[in-house]
Amino acid sequence: MKIVVSGYYGSKNGGDEAMLASMLEVLREEVSALDVTVISLNPEYTRRRHHVDAVPRSDIVPIIKKIREADLLISGGGSLLQNVTSGRSLYYYLAIIFFALMFGRRVMLYAQGIGPVRGTLARKLMNLIVNRVDLITVRDRGSLEELARLNITRPKIFCTADPVLAIKPVPLTFGQKILSQHFTGREGKFVGVAVRHWLDWKNFSRTLADALDSLVDATGANVVFLPMKFPEDITAARETAALMNSDCLVLDEEFSTREILSLVGCMDVLIGVRLHALIFAGVMNVPMVGISYDPKIERFLDSIGETPLGNISDVTAQKIFAATKAKLAEHKTSRDDTLLKDLSELARMNARLAVDLAQS
Repeated sequence: MKIVVSGYYGSKNGGDEAMLASMLEVLREEVSALDVTVISLNPEYTRRRHHVDAVPRSDIVPIIKKIREADLLISGGGSLLQNVTSGRSLYYYLAIIFFALMFGRRVMLYAQGIGPVRGTLARKLMNLIVNRVDLITVRDRGSLEELARLNITRPKIFCTADPVLAIKPVPLTFGQKILSQHFTGREGKFVGVAVRHWLDWKNFSRTLADALDSLVDATGANVVFLPMKFPEDITAARETAALMNSDCLVLDEEFSTREILSLVGCMDVLIGVRLHALIFAGVMNVPMVGISYDPKIERFLDSIGETPLGNISDVTAQKIFAATKAKLAEHKTSRDDTLLKDLSELARMNARLAVDLAQS
């Protein structure tokens, strides 16, 4: 079975690489003879990390060749079909889908987060092209609502879950080994922090630094900044750390999906602005404090019975401090684990639907 995967891969974003890793993991469980080609920003990196074939994202000739040879084009996962973070990427991903449709290939949107899609042209193209794909799975109910607003109703549509929720928890030994290089015999709980640059970043980084200082003073916690996207998140972490009066650790390496999962699992609570840092916390059963910058954060937290603490533009240091301190006192998550188990099964359903479509 030949599959081409289109997405934001090869950018060294831990969340996107985790999506691809988990997608491949469950697809390979379903099909032993699987031939996967990934459209990548960095084909050599993708080949090395995921053991698949890869073609350059900017080179349309090999992309079209691979699509023509494929049984199925998978578009996803992630928030590909939106034009908030980028005005051009939406058209790129729609163009890839259009090529597959033009050559009569089957097309599946795989666990996508749809929207927001703004502007008359963008919305018309979404309606015209996406209504012609064979199958759509979305990772949250907000995406279902966005499809309805776009009047996309022709394909079969299922609400499943983010692909990363299908990934299995990993041993803590990977993370413990990394942390032991920086903490020797140090007591206190660990607070993981996953941040990114966004609008109003300077104000938020000051707010977060104040909250973390208060937390260290009150609890003696060890603050560890975890990079999800390399190296951009390291820069954001260092900028926040520079505003703190307390000691903290900024991990400045690029880690594999297993290593990041394990590091998150070693935390007693995770403060996350990155969606997949929060998803990793869910997979590893770690209490989380989510701060939103995009509807996808709110959608995920809602799906597991959590609510965002606030938005990156309006959350206060006192709220971050109080919420994190309360989570530290819990010792374990207070969520109903059945929600995450159900989401894990739904995430695996994406792969089964993809295989059925390719073989039909």
